Amino acid sequence: MAAVTFKCPNCGGDIKFDPASQKYKCEYCTSLFTQEELEASNPQTRKKEEDTSGSEPGVSGERDAHGTAVVYSCPDCGAEIVTDETTAATFCYYCHNPVVLQGKLSGEYKPDLVIPFAVDKKEAVDSFLKYVRSKKFVPADFFCKEQIEKISGIYFPFWMYSCQADGTWKGTGNQIRVYRMGDIEYTETKVFDIQRSADLTFKNLMRDALDKENRQLVEAVQPFRVEGAKNFSMGYLSGFQAEKRNIEKQDLIAGLKQEIQEHAAQMMKASVNGYASASTLSQDVWMHEEDWKYLLLPVWVLTYKGMDGRMYYYAMNGQTKKICGVLPVDKKRVVTLFFGIFVPVLVLLLLGGYFLW
Repeated sequence: MAAVTFKCPNCGGDIKFDPASQKYKCEYCTSLFTQEELEASNPQTRKKEEDTSGSEPGVSGERDAHGTAVVYSCPDCGAEIVTDETTAATFCYYCHNPVVLQGKLSGEYKPDLVIPFAVDKKEAVDSFLKYVRSKKFVPADFFCKEQIEKISGIYFPFWMYSCQADGTWKGTGNQIRVYRMGDIEYTETKVFDIQRSADLTFKNLMRDALDKENRQLVEAVQPFRVEGAKNFSMGYLSGFQAEKRNIEKQDLIAGLKQEIQEHAAQMMKASVNGYASASTLSQDVWMHEEDWKYLLLPVWVLTYKGMDGRMYYYAMNGQTKKICGVLPVDKKRVVTLFFGIFVPVLVLLLLGGYFLW
């Protein structure tokens, strides 16, 4: 594996993906390039992207208590870049250039699709400030300049599953009639055998492919518009961070199939009507024409470690702008407000009660 950067063919500057134009932009001369122009001007990265070999010079690994720390050499300044084993794109902390960690997303780990960022960093910051300022009791340092600069655009890995499903459902339905003859009330119950069959289509079922604590961020800002997905190219990662999957589809298939079977059975049973009650005798669902896609989803993320030691998160869908957050509370502001309102009100009530007495 190696760290690579994308270069501008006009000035040699570093290129980042620009969400506003949906093209690649040079940070120095502001030139814009399409996907085809990027690949044509950076053939060496295209060759490396298709390379499925193992490790390359410039990479070493060291395992610590938290997993594997991987060390790369920055292709621009030569500084060491230290990441964990699932990071696929990041920044050099010395020259601040974006780098894609070659090999993390190649071969079997190469995504099929990517949903590119449609929201740039300025818009993400503006939305964050608007969101936080609408909340009371958030500590001021949560949205100070130094904290805001930490907001990061991250691609998270997901599996997407589609299939056709054939199902059969067998059960019984009861029809009840109550009538009277003279002084006697009769209840007539008829029992019917019922069968249902169905041909169902399940499309684009999303499952998280990353077993990390921050995966809850991308789950909270779903859904994403899958129709906006593009065929994967490493160029989309330039200027952003990215994670590599560490959950395989074989770890998900059992749960997915059970979910589909239960949902299909419920749909077939729900089609039964005209009976006082219906009971299930048997149900079977078979999946076929299964299709798996590995894709990356865009999320703007900001984290904050509170005084209580808890990690707080803010996230925004990088495509639809949906926002979620678990925000810290400034307890001093809460206490100040309490005494600023409660105590004067209490004094007024006491005085009012005294004069009334």
